[in-house]
Amino acid sequence: MNSSAFLYPWDVLDDPDAAARVADLGVRQVTLAAAYHSTRALTPRHPRHRIVTAAHAAVLYEPDEQRWAGRELRPYAAGEWAPGDAFGRAASALADAGLDVHSWVVLAHNSRLGAEHPGIRVVNAYGDPYPWAPCIAQPGVRAFLTALAAEAAVRPGAHGAELESCGWYGLAHLHAHDKIAGVALGDAAQYLMSLCFCAVCREEYGRHGLEPRRLAAAVRTALEPVWAGRTAPETGIEKLLGAELTAATLDFRTRVARTLQEEVVAAVRAAAPPGFQVLLHADPAAYRCGADTGVDPAHILSVADGVVVPCTGGAHRLKPFADRAADGMVLAANLSVVSGLGGRPETLAEDARRAAELGANELRLYHAGLASDADLRAVRHALSRLG
Repeated sequence: MNSSAFLYPWDVLDDPDAAARVADLGVRQVTLAAAYHSTRALTPRHPRHRIVTAAHAAVLYEPDEQRWAGRELRPYAAGEWAPGDAFGRAASALADAGLDVHSWVVLAHNSRLGAEHPGIRVVNAYGDPYPWAPCIAQPGVRAFLTALAAEAAVRPGAHGAELESCGWYGLAHLHAHDKIAGVALGDAAQYLMSLCFCAVCREEYGRHGLEPRRLAAAVRTALEPVWAGRTAPETGIEKLLGAELTAATLDFRTRVARTLQEEVVAAVRAAAPPGFQVLLHADPAAYRCGADTGVDPAHILSVADGVVVPCTGGAHRLKPFADRAADGMVLAANLSVVSGLGGRPETLAEDARRAAELGANELRLYHAGLASDADLRAVRHALSRLG
């Protein structure tokens, strides 16, 4: 089973032992960040630093000025944490160690873009904007994401790409000093708090027979028992919002996400050489937002070459994709191997076998750069057992 480890360029650059250390884990591939959101990352083995602070979402290479000339929305270059063509230099070092490099591209998750262009942000039913979440119903956002995907995915040295956040982003966000856990929000409340009411979405609701002011009021009313603690987190969306409005909003959001995914994958393929693999980070529940965007398995497998599915804590999300996958498609089980972030490197072999039983034919290991030495030893042992 092919295994790939996630890495940031700064995990590799200026560390002469990094590429060989990753290859020694037993992986054949690295999924290397080419466009990424802001983060603060530990580098526990790096000879020059221990903490890297990526201050804002950025591309980790030098963007093509001609491509972006005259565009209002454009990617930001990285600062000192990944100067110049950091992706290219890291990819070259990894290739020299015998590793196949695929690009890792984060799309609809960009706090700086939302801060500098307030009109593009998702706005919830209370009127609160989400700067980290550009609204994918907006034509300008869609054009930006499509162009970004085509550029960031098809980097020199990359033989494939994995697209993260290629769909709706919503409330869930690892924000600085987060303090939104005071009320337990289940899937239904998360969905309602992620419905967008920006100017474009309000207009689109109207075109689809949904009066936006009444819809927003219905969402706020549906959430009242959640704030009051009278609703269990496992309560379904239809129970809160009603079957008709749930179906109508989900239909709208699904169509917006589907067409974006089709456009993005087509743009990547048009820019890529033959045989370039395109995967999406995906969840089989269409209402989910975030890094692993909610999709219809049959549709996404007709668009992309496969999916990367979150499986830490259980591989049950694989089955809906396995039921629809054709021969040759990639179903990659994404397993965290960082024990400090809730991963279970000590059970990796057993978790991988269970994922394979449910249809996985590849593994993604999050994240070789963040993991401790003990975690990496467990990964190496598990991969040797898997063969």
